[in-house]
Parts: sequence; structure tokens; C-alpha cells
Amino acid sequence: MNLVWTDDELRRFIRPVVEEVAAAIGSCTGDDDRLAYPEAEAAKLLGIATHQLRDARLRGEIFATRVGGRIGYERTELLAYLVRNRSR
Repeated sequence: MNLVWTDDELRRFIRPVVEEVAAAIGSCTGDDDRLAYPEAEAAKLLGIATHQLRDARLRGEIFATRVGGRIGYERTELLAYLVRNRSR
């Protein structure tokens, strides 16, 4: 079976997912008022595998901060990454 989707058909599915993830990241308040997330947690918030996020970082597609030998992704950078990668 071979599926062929037009750009408009894909947009109808991708946009709600991006909005849902952005809302989930943006609503992190209260006890979870952290400035940055470890790589595994950031990947989970984005809905991708940890190695995919690491590879995106190594390609320069997303920026991270190294603090005390650990990699952290700022909430604002996760949202910016979503915006940069949304389908047109």
C-alpha cells in the first residue's frame, strides 16, 4: 500500500500535533518551573526519540546548554524548534 499525501492534507494533521506539544511545553508551571530539561525529558515533550533530539542538536537544528557536564534544553528553545520545523 502506497499513500501519497498533499501538503495541505499533511498540514491538517501536523498543525494540531505541534499546537498540542507547544501547549504542553508552555503549560509547565507550578512545581515544574525549570528553565531547562534534560535531553530525555525534552525529547519526550517533543514526542521524539532521545537519539533524534541529540542528532538534531549535533546538526545545529536545536540549541542546548551544557551545565555541569549535562545537556539541557531551554523551554523557549523547544518551542522555537517546533516553530522552525512546522510544515508550511
